[in-house]
Amino acid sequence: MNPPPGGLYIHVPFCARICPYCDFAVRKGDTDEKQGYVRSLLAEIDLWAGEFETLDTIYFGGGTPSSLTPSQLATIVDALRASFTFAEDTRVFLEANPEDVTAESARQWRDLGVATLSLGVQSLADEGLQMLGRVHTVEQLKNAVTHARDAAFPTLSIDLIYGRPGQTLDGWRGEMRHALDLRPDHVSAYQLTIHPRTRFGALSARGRLVPLSETSQGEFFRATHQTMSLAGMEPYEVSQFASGEPHHSRHNTKYWRGIRYLGLGPSAHSFVGERRWWNHRKLKDWQAVIATGKRPVDGQETLTVEQQILERLMIGFRTVEGVDAGAIRDRFGVDLGQGNQELLEGWQQQQLVTVSGDHWRPTLEGLAIADTLAAGVRYASPTG
Repeated sequence: MNPPPGGLYIHVPFCARICPYCDFAVRKGDTDEKQGYVRSLLAEIDLWAGEFETLDTIYFGGGTPSSLTPSQLATIVDALRASFTFAEDTRVFLEANPEDVTAESARQWRDLGVATLSLGVQSLADEGLQMLGRVHTVEQLKNAVTHARDAAFPTLSIDLIYGRPGQTLDGWRGEMRHALDLRPDHVSAYQLTIHPRTRFGALSARGRLVPLSETSQGEFFRATHQTMSLAGMEPYEVSQFASGEPHHSRHNTKYWRGIRYLGLGPSAHSFVGERRWWNHRKLKDWQAVIATGKRPVDGQETLTVEQQILERLMIGFRTVEGVDAGAIRDRFGVDLGQGNQELLEGWQQQQLVTVSGDHWRPTLEGLAIADTLAAGVRYASPTG
């Protein structure tokens, strides 16, 4: 049986402004830095040429991929297609900031083969955009959506962030209604996480930024799922909603199902079988290694069976598909049903999980505590 097609992720590390909540590998970049990045990326592509089996997704993430010119993006895509084998129905994803979307850029991205345009909206309130350090305005967002619709992208996705300090439930519901009025095909709604190595993290450490309580976080989570579902945007993962299965993120689904993927660019991660590796995080370090003719891998690990099972549990409980205990038994020789019957019965009584044969599917309340569910499952090592 042939393995499912893999995915390809390209990390573009440039942003016009570093958002106060962001802990990704990003930097401000001038024209020369961006051109140097493209040259190094083309060299990295060449270092991997021909070594990966069939792929069917190309995902430009960041950072801000739309900060590259359409010509630069076209050069990268041409190099990828010349170096790897792609399925006929390969899907190209592009993350873009609303201020970068014009009628011309949208048309050029579509001509390039971009099928899913993902707009970094984050908030539908100008005060929310200001707090989150975003450059665009609500009016610019609306114009970007118009241009995207005119360019006829098969899937238009928008990213939202909720649970920012001071935000009210009514205010968030209003933002969601405004977002849904834009008629997106897909919505990613992420609860704000305050990371230590960010401006928000520094403010929080000094007591100047107080995150929402766990109770409030739960209320925002439930309101998000209820509002999206009522609008016909069904969840398929804890933070992902779509108007239909054709608009599900084929690329992200590879992460959740343990399907192989190759990451290129600074800080990009890759995964094949039991092995995971990652590139140098800093742009100059990544470029320096490539300049020596070597792949810019900074570290790697081989996952134990226990780690692989735990990852499948953690990811499974974050999706509406849930955990396939039968697939885990077939793959690793571990029967999760043994020793967990009482646990499963308790979860069902608490309406956290539904059980149908080997499939354990989280309810809305279960999705809200996915990590807790995963940590609760007990199993014996296949090695005894």
